[in-house]
Amino acid sequence: MTSHLLPAYARANLAFERGDGAWLIATDGERYLDFASGVAVNALGHAHPHLVKALGEQAQKLWHVSNLFRIPEGERLAERLCAATFADLVFFANSGAEALECAIKTARKYHAVGGQAERFRIITFEGAFHGRTLATLAAGGQQKYLEGFGPPLEGFDQVPFADLEAVKRKLGPETAAILIEPIQGEGGVRIASPQILKELRALCDQHGLLLVLDEVQTGIGRTGELFAYQRAGIAPDIMAIAKAIGGGFPLGACLATGEAAKGMTPGTHGSTFGGNPLAMAAGNAVLDVVLAPGFLDRVRRTAILFKQRLAELKDRHPAVIAEVRGEGLLLGLRALTPSAELVDELRAEKLLTAASGENVVRLLPPLIIGQAEIAEAVAMIDRACTRIARAHDQPRKEGVVG
Repeated sequence: MTSHLLPAYARANLAFERGDGAWLIATDGERYLDFASGVAVNALGHAHPHLVKALGEQAQKLWHVSNLFRIPEGERLAERLCAATFADLVFFANSGAEALECAIKTARKYHAVGGQAERFRIITFEGAFHGRTLATLAAGGQQKYLEGFGPPLEGFDQVPFADLEAVKRKLGPETAAILIEPIQGEGGVRIASPQILKELRALCDQHGLLLVLDEVQTGIGRTGELFAYQRAGIAPDIMAIAKAIGGGFPLGACLATGEAAKGMTPGTHGSTFGGNPLAMAAGNAVLDVVLAPGFLDRVRRTAILFKQRLAELKDRHPAVIAEVRGEGLLLGLRALTPSAELVDELRAEKLLTAASGENVVRLLPPLIIGQAEIAEAVAMIDRACTRIARAHDQPRKEGVVG
């Protein structure tokens, strides 16, 4: 069958027709345990009743009015996000890349309105992934994504991940901000320690810089805290979020302090669809669940159990798993064999995962999973690793015999 979709994705030959909690049901009726969650999007799993109800009710009332008018649902969601974070103001968009675009513009504009327009450069980190727009590609700095799209947007200086001394060496009179993911999801589930985040905060304060966090993948409970920065006891000036905040509905947001956002006046930024009533209903419904008493405590307990079980698998399969990484339910298995092979073998077990940098397989289960689903996933990983180990061991044995 000829596809008329732009071939920008290397899609697996697998399609789904419905979902139920942590499970997806394929068009052929097979059930898959979803530990990819749409790449950390479906934080509450599939067809969560509270999200379905909220979106259905809103769909029968109002879909779109544009930002020429007030949108009360958005005002409520912004108020709730600010009450739960460092922020004073929120701009709603439709994706993580758009949230990062707003964050980058906000940081640059802050210095411009302060009489220092020459301060527009942002220090970023190798291995980062901030999106697919020209600005966010330049911020990420990965050549494989930049190739063929002309000169990268000027103004980004990459340094090794979480290397404080490298950051200090890169500082200059044009530096405006530091942009970092508390955990690099696409970059291999690499963690910026609380100490590093504290030192970056201090460095920004010392030099009049803005600290910008990309919590698109780590936010809304994924690490066991509402946002990953909270475990470090610091606050950023600007933060981009997306993915889980919509529970599967397209939604991103840029959060900022009133001071950091002082340059973002009427006409400086916009979005046709950003903050539409459907998205706002989804976002408020997600917060209803995630902010409910005990929810994040349960995520933390589940994460500890899962990580312990993964550590046992590492010990059982030392020829396949080199390391267990991550925080909360953003976990990674660094493989000694090709990570793509492990992803494929897990899919054969009906377990869905996501590949990552540094030969890592990401495990991003919905935050609602329980012990039974963890046990099932562990059994699937165990069987997949056993097959891989045997397949790689057989040629060696044949070589010895020969």
